[in-house]
Amino acid sequence: MSITVRHISYNSSLLYANKYTYTKIRKSVTKLIKDNFIENWDLFLAPYEQAVEELKLKLKNIRKEYRTLHRHTPIEFVTGRVKTRESILEKMEMREIESEDMLIGVQDIAGIRIMCQFVEDIYEVAELIKARTDFKVLLIRDYIHHHKPSGYRSYHMVIEYPVQRAKNVETVIVEVQIRTLAMNFWATIEHSLNYKYQGEYPNHILERLERASEAAFMLDQEMSEIREEIREATQFFEQRYEDPDTAINKGNYEVNQ
Repeated sequence: MSITVRHISYNSSLLYANKYTYTKIRKSVTKLIKDNFIENWDLFLAPYEQAVEELKLKLKNIRKEYRTLHRHTPIEFVTGRVKTRESILEKMEMREIESEDMLIGVQDIAGIRIMCQFVEDIYEVAELIKARTDFKVLLIRDYIHHHKPSGYRSYHMVIEYPVQRAKNVETVIVEVQIRTLAMNFWATIEHSLNYKYQGEYPNHILERLERASEAAFMLDQEMSEIREEIREATQFFEQRYEDPDTAINKGNYEVNQ
C-alpha cells in the first residue's frame, strides 16, 4: 500500500525544537515513514529533485545577470544533487537517527553547492541568498571563520524552499554550501579519506589535513590580495586616462620628475 508523502513546513525554531514541538514533529513524520523505509521513494524525493533543479537555474541566472552587466560574478559555477535512498539510510544509521526523525536529522537530502573564486565572493553570494523572497533562510553555519577541527571550511545555509507540485505546494529543506575552488579541492580529498578511515583519522593524517587546510586558506587570501592590488592599479590608470590634464592624454609619455 502506498502512502501519500507530505513534506513538513519548517521554520527556524524547528531546528532547535523544544520538547513539545519535537513531539508534534515526531507524530507528523511517523505517518510518512515505516521502519526506515518510505514505500514510494520516487514520490518522496521528487520535490527535492525539483527544488534542486529550480535553485540551480535561479543561481545560474544570477551569474548570467552579472556577466550581462560586465561585472565580476561572485558565482563561478553551481552544482546540485539529491541523496539516494541508500545514502539517506546510511547517514541515519551512522548518526543513529530514528526513522521518524529523518526529516529533522537529515537536512541535506537536497544539496546545492556554489563555487566562488574568492572568499569575499562567498559572503556576497550569502547576502544575495538572504535577500531572496522566493525562499527562506533557516540556519547559517560559517565554517570559514569557525572551521571544523579537521580543517574543513565552507559556508552552509539551510533554506526552506516551496515547491509547486501539480495540485499543491510542498516545502522542502535544502542545504546550500558556498566555498572557493581551493576549499572544494581540500574538501573533496578529505571526503575520500573520511570514507576510507570512516571518520577516525590517524593523528598524523589529521595533522597533515589541518596543515593542508591552512595552506589552501592562505592561497585564497593571497589571491584576494592580488585581486585587490590589480583592481586598485586598474582604477588608477583608468582615472589617469580619463583625466584630460594628465601627461598621457597630452601625448607626453615621459615620467614627471
